[in-house]
Amino acid sequence: MLPKHYITIDLKLGKKLYFASDFHLGAPKGLPTIEREKQIIKWLDSIKHDCQALFLVGDLFDFWFEYAYTIPKGFVRFQAKLAEFTDSGIEVYVFPGNHDMWMFGYFESELGIKVFRKPVELTCSFKKFYITHGDGLGPGDYTYKGLKRIFENRFFQFVFSVFPTNFCFWIAENWSKNSRISNNKIQETFLGDKEWLWTFAKQIETQSHFDFYVFGHRHLVLDLPVGINSRYVNLGEWFSGNQNYGVFDGADFDIAKV
Repeated sequence: MLPKHYITIDLKLGKKLYFASDFHLGAPKGLPTIEREKQIIKWLDSIKHDCQALFLVGDLFDFWFEYAYTIPKGFVRFQAKLAEFTDSGIEVYVFPGNHDMWMFGYFESELGIKVFRKPVELTCSFKKFYITHGDGLGPGDYTYKGLKRIFENRFFQFVFSVFPTNFCFWIAENWSKNSRISNNKIQETFLGDKEWLWTFAKQIETQSHFDFYVFGHRHLVLDLPVGINSRYVNLGEWFSGNQNYGVFDGADFDIAKV
């Protein structure tokens, strides 16, 4: 799947690009959500002085569904901080993941954030990035790929939205919790040559060159070669206490820990 969207950033002197994913705000496991949210805010405050653009690569929330006049309870500190970024001129890009794919316009209209559902090709300082959350890509996992088509179907979304809000949130939260728990072991184990997003990056590289393939979803920090001058980078997660993020300074891409 080649990129559907294209971004070009002229990186200013002393500025950087920052990347993070898989906060899973609202997840019952790991660090309590409020504590995790405060850690995210602290990190955002620490990078604001030299951040030119912020890329949030999916699963920011453990569950998210927007009604016409209702959004999930909580996470107001996080949303306010993102609004602070955009109000100050910092571009914020969000890539919905499998847990928060039901974003329907709130982040764009209220917070000034650009939301991308398809992979993005970013060009910055003569480097090319392929950026997306990563769910449903690569070989295998046909059951989820089928479910994703249903979840992305507008008719299904409409049917879900007409049920009482509390009932829908209860269903979704239990589905989200059970899905994560049942897949927790495979998501935290490096699969070697069977890493499907690494395989996917290698396939894309045969069609078009990218210097960096940046993904979330796997809940592992990975930095692996793709061809000769290309790297597959997975940003890890924040809900188990391993707060990692990516940073590009115009020359190289590094994974750092808060």
